[in-house]
Amino acid sequence: MTRPLLIGIVAMAAVVLASNILVQHLLGDWLTWGALTYPLAFLVTDLTNRALGPAAARRVVAAGFVVGVVASLIASRFVNEFGDPLVTLRIALGSGLAFLTAQLLDVAIFDRLRAGAWWRAPLLSSLFGSAVDTAIFFSVAFSAAFLFLDPADPNGWAREIVPLLGFGPAAPLWVSLAVADFGVKLALAAAALAPFRLLSRRFA
Repeated sequence: MTRPLLIGIVAMAAVVLASNILVQHLLGDWLTWGALTYPLAFLVTDLTNRALGPAAARRVVAAGFVVGVVASLIASRFVNEFGDPLVTLRIALGSGLAFLTAQLLDVAIFDRLRAGAWWRAPLLSSLFGSAVDTAIFFSVAFSAAFLFLDPADPNGWAREIVPLLGFGPAAPLWVSLAVADFGVKLALAAAALAPFRLLSRRFA
């Protein structure tokens, strides 16, 4: 294993582990602290893809997926103040499926656009990956459509009807959480362009 690939794997593992810890801590009404760290996974994937190619980027994604699964298994053994596991079956499934699908999509889009303007591949791959990540995670983890995955319904709180983001039309709480999460991902995808440019030049 080359040193740059090892750096990518360690960076992805750190991002995934930190995000799994920080997602347990609220940041306002609609976000957790994990929302600020998780989008860095796209930056790690894109830097690896730029420096080492799509095959290496997929290896980094696989490492992140394994770390995420282990973190979910550990967290599922702990309970919150209501006696529910910190990570339920639906949250674990949604998290793993969203991560793997979104990151592999990111790799594919980035690779297709790598020959264009330097900013196009990281920006568009992160935007599309973030949209897919948000859609898969929040629907699988909280939507009534996937209630069959866990009929005990420990995540029922997420379907409480509230104004969207506190002031919009009535919608399930998880929709507000998804909209806020996607907004942060969009902002960080744009903000990550500067470090991407700097680091991609450094490791070119």
